[in-house]
Amino acid sequence: MDTVLSYADELDEELDTFPTSKLGNVVRMRYDRLRSVAGRVQTVVRDLAMQGESLLSWRDPRATSTLIVAIVLYVTLFQVVAVIAGLYLLRHPKFRGKQPSVPFNLYKRLPARGDMLIYSLVYTLVSHSELRLGLGQRCSQHSEAA
Repeated sequence: MDTVLSYADELDEELDTFPTSKLGNVVRMRYDRLRSVAGRVQTVVRDLAMQGESLLSWRDPRATSTLIVAIVLYVTLFQVVAVIAGLYLLRHPKFRGKQPSVPFNLYKRLPARGDMLIYSLVYTLVSHSELRLGLGQRCSQHSEAA
């Protein structure tokens, strides 16, 4: 125990009766010391509250959720996270929503590799046919004339 913080070395304060038998200046000194300690505690609590408010008034929900996920993943074991994720993915269909999840829906809507090949083949054929027929030159001459 820190004797400077607790002032436990003053046994007369510890052993004093409830209605104090000490003089007014001693009681005033004790009261002032108690007020200074309470003021320091209040300052620390105010600083903590200000930090908490700044975290709660953060305007970016993605950054907030990322911070929360990072803290949770840092604190918990990887095996626990893996078991919870596995149980969530393998839940009964009764507990699943009607809509697919956002990442799965996005992945499903992306073009397939074969579609991209077909698009590039069609684009190549169209551009070669325009060059062969001279459509590209006619279009450029038409735009210059206008």
